Amino acid sequence: MRCSDVGGPGGRLRKLVVMVVAAVLLAPASAHAAAYPYTSPAKDPFYAYTGEKPLADIAPGTVLKTRTSKYHVAGVASKVEAVQLLYRSTDQLGRPVTNVTSVLRPAAAKADAKKLLGYMSFYDSLNPADQPSFAIAGGVTFGGTINAVEALFVAPFLNRGYTVTVPDTEGQDADFAAGPEYGMLSLDGIRATLASSQAGVAADAKVGMLGYSGGAIAAQWAAELAPKYAPDVDKLLVGTATGGVMVNPAHNLHYIDGSKAWAGVLGMAVVGIARSFDIDLQPYLNENGQRLYTKLKYASIANVLGQYPGLTWAKMTKPEFSTPESVPIYVTTVNKLIMGSYGTPSSPLFIGQGANGQLEGTKPGPEGIGGGDGVMVAGDVRALARQYCDKGVKVQYVQYDKLSHFSTMLAWFNPAVTWMTRRFAGQEAPQNCATIAPGNSLAPIPEG
Repeated sequence: MRCSDVGGPGGRLRKLVVMVVAAVLLAPASAHAAAYPYTSPAKDPFYAYTGEKPLADIAPGTVLKTRTSKYHVAGVASKVEAVQLLYRSTDQLGRPVTNVTSVLRPAAAKADAKKLLGYMSFYDSLNPADQPSFAIAGGVTFGGTINAVEALFVAPFLNRGYTVTVPDTEGQDADFAAGPEYGMLSLDGIRATLASSQAGVAADAKVGMLGYSGGAIAAQWAAELAPKYAPDVDKLLVGTATGGVMVNPAHNLHYIDGSKAWAGVLGMAVVGIARSFDIDLQPYLNENGQRLYTKLKYASIANVLGQYPGLTWAKMTKPEFSTPESVPIYVTTVNKLIMGSYGTPSSPLFIGQGANGQLEGTKPGPEGIGGGDGVMVAGDVRALARQYCDKGVKVQYVQYDKLSHFSTMLAWFNPAVTWMTRRFAGQEAPQNCATIAPGNSLAPIPEG
């Protein structure tokens, strides 16, 4: 399906998003320092579980604490009520953890207790202070500016009477790029919202999930994990809409290697993978790599976009580890992050993917990887869509051949909203499985 078949967003949304994104990307270096007019999560007692019962003995999704405030956008309070829930969840290594979701409630006159949208943020950060819950409560950080942009993405659903729950998808340690963890945290955030009397959602409400880029990592993994990890949520799911999806991180690292805008994500990925899986990748880094590792330990995507043009894996590592595949612990770890390897969604999907990464300074990757939107690999996304199709999932896949990552976000959003509202209305989900072009192999990297 061509992007012209589904149309584009309105001019107002386009202009507002472009203005805010531009403000983030063009902000001077001095703006990168975080400002905390409110108590940061590390010092806020709300984020700490103090109960006597061990977390391991508490069911995932159980609400542990509740507080209510106004939904803040860039530090300014709106009229929308936000109910924040501390709940029990699971991290990448299967350990019990706590996390927070922020439940945004529509105006009482419009509220429909039977409709709940899980909105997964693309805040993409190694800094826990950049998480949505802090921004929604009134906190302001440079990396958290993205949360202000996303007010435009939740507004259409609030205006339609949906309740919107926004989980901190990376958890309280900001486990960047840990896809399965994103999914479990998101599903448990939905569980907590359904269980909370203050959230105002019916226990049998219809549930949808939506996310772009980093948010797509969370939403797509949640859809894949739901049948086994959260069957109680899965039975309520009407569909998941994602765009700009990272399917196979090993391919993504090769794709952005040496790129103009996105190469800095290489450094963030090294920190995030090491943190999420509790492994040490520093022995493989050279002096430059060690310096970057330290500098980026609490960086957000806004700190690295366009800041490290031409950075490659080889420029960060010792000569004997000049390719990612030469680091055994990396291979073992990244193989656990390939979508499609944990299960199959049981509800319909709408997936959008850009394919003109040259607009953002990224050349097509090597054979077997090819091109994408600048950071996400189109062939991987097509392969995942076809894999799901083969297992009976209704998938509507749209490839935006002329657009890059940021421009695809603008083109994808309104069709995603339309697709989602039709799922909540009970309309049959469309699918175009027969016309999705072949993609890449998603086989894991050989080990040993």
